[in-house]
Amino acid sequence: MKLVLDFLIDIASTPALLVALIAIIGNLLQRKSASDIVQGGIKTFVGFLIVTAGAGVIEQSIIPFGDLFQHAFNMSGVVPNNEAIVAIALNEYGTATALIMLTGMIFNIIIARFTKFKYIFLTGHHTLYMACMVAVIMVVAGFKSAGLILMGGCALGIIMTLSPALIQKYMVQLTGNDQVALGHFSGVGYWLSGFVGEKLGDKSKSTEDINFPQGLNFLRDSTVSISLSMILFYLIVTLFSENQWIMTNLSDGNNPYIWSLTQGGMFAGGVSIILSGVRMILAEIVPAFKGISEKVVPNSKPALDCPIVYPYAPNAVLIGFVSSFVGGLVSMVIMIFAGWTVILPGVVPHFFCGATSGVIGNASGGVRGATIGAFLQGVLISFLPIFLMPVLGDLGFAGSTFSDADFGVSGIFLGSLASHGGTIAVSIGIFAVLAMMLFLTVIQKNKEEGVQ
Repeated sequence: MKLVLDFLIDIASTPALLVALIAIIGNLLQRKSASDIVQGGIKTFVGFLIVTAGAGVIEQSIIPFGDLFQHAFNMSGVVPNNEAIVAIALNEYGTATALIMLTGMIFNIIIARFTKFKYIFLTGHHTLYMACMVAVIMVVAGFKSAGLILMGGCALGIIMTLSPALIQKYMVQLTGNDQVALGHFSGVGYWLSGFVGEKLGDKSKSTEDINFPQGLNFLRDSTVSISLSMILFYLIVTLFSENQWIMTNLSDGNNPYIWSLTQGGMFAGGVSIILSGVRMILAEIVPAFKGISEKVVPNSKPALDCPIVYPYAPNAVLIGFVSSFVGGLVSMVIMIFAGWTVILPGVVPHFFCGATSGVIGNASGGVRGATIGAFLQGVLISFLPIFLMPVLGDLGFAGSTFSDADFGVSGIFLGSLASHGGTIAVSIGIFAVLAMMLFLTVIQKNKEEGVQ
């Protein structure tokens, strides 16, 4: 039994296998030919591995930039990073995390089946991270054994369903259809960017229509513009650092400026790899998912990782990253002067969340929406960790914390309930949210029947 459970946990925590399995099941339910089933599964599997490889290349490039930045400007503080905090937490909460993850995925399907929120969250690594945070908070609140797994899984299933639902309006604006959703736990930040873009922006002035001077037309190529921008960032920060420190700690003895050029180009290469993998995934997963939509959860939508939006507005990817990072820097200065815990800008979350916010903000409000929306998202993911850390118990003092907006909002919500009423308050809060989702479903159903 334990071997079977471990095997299922390994599949569930491997995004490429999980989504490939979804594609295979979808094609099987549509009774497609064996060749189509094999092709759909393999291309989805390989597409996700390509995206993962691209993300790995970006992280290899961007993490040293964070170290370089801290050294250049002599900053110390808490660096939000999901991978770092989860690696620490799994030592103590590993079993609870795995079981909550599996239970949460089941609750996600059940909630999607019986409510109006038809979203199946397929970003496996983010599901693992959120399951880990929920496990920590629930244990700190006093949950144990079956109650920990069931209530934690229910909370996770609700978050997995509501996060994509929150921003689907802007995904429809971006993609022009209602077939795919965004499965990345910074939905509150993406909603903020879309909302601000809608209110303050002008969607007719897209980031992709920026008119460069004739001599700068080469910048319209996203690979070129991203390379030059990141190389410039690296070179500027390198100027403020000691060459010997860089050679000893980052560049393996290589010239710091040559190393900076390489890192900037590596970043752009990672983005190109991601875009290639995303196109392959979407070509297979959307048609295959119709089988699940029709048979298991009618009218459901797959919620996929944030790089799926990058091909729609490559210029907005860069604008969003820069704007979000500036938001992090401004927030850091405010924290220093206020005497609060200093949250250093985590370059990885500011890239992935900022870039996605830029694309969403551009869809709803053009250049202004991408810039302002991503900036405010950067401020949001800078301040939320300050209020999240106290609810994580001893883990709140680990020198890192969860980075993206939904972790902050969900964690603060659950932690606040726990601090005011322990397990009872948390259970009531979870059931209240679930009841509200069912209530909204009934209202929509009555409206539809009234129209008919």
